Amino acid sequence: MIILDIISDGLFAAVAAMGFGSISGPPLRAFPYIAILAAAGHASRYCLMTFLGIDIVSASLVAAFIIGCGSVPFGKKVFCPMTVLYIPALLPMVPGTYAYKTVFSLIMFFQEISSPTKGNEYLQEMIFNGAVSFSVLFMLAVGATVPVFLLRERANSMTRGSKFI
Repeated sequence: MIILDIISDGLFAAVAAMGFGSISGPPLRAFPYIAILAAAGHASRYCLMTFLGIDIVSASLVAAFIIGCGSVPFGKKVFCPMTVLYIPALLPMVPGTYAYKTVFSLIMFFQEISSPTKGNEYLQEMIFNGAVSFSVLFMLAVGATVPVFLLRERANSMTRGSKFI
């Protein structure tokens, strides 16, 4: 049952990443690699959070780093920049629930501004959810771009030197 949960998490992330990728128009040869990166990253974040009890921010950093590192060899194989592969793969990990709750709490805060107790609760929720949203997005960006700096020569040379046929 646990394996099935991990596989289904990765599969749904792969489908979502291919949908996000289709919007930006990468070459068709990149889609399988986008799906693999998204599945590996999202499944690793799921495992870290579920089985090791790691928070969403730290798990997102590790997952984004896995996606970033995987996009280097895949980018060379597909002959396209790393960003074409890792940006669609990262998008399924954007914390939509926390962002939604942030905006919802903001709206409710303004509606309940005359009530100090309810207003305080919504303000506190808004700050909490906003901090989680921002932190996860920041860690996704950091984790995916660190391999660019660690593997500078490979990352910069993967689309230069030979023509794709």
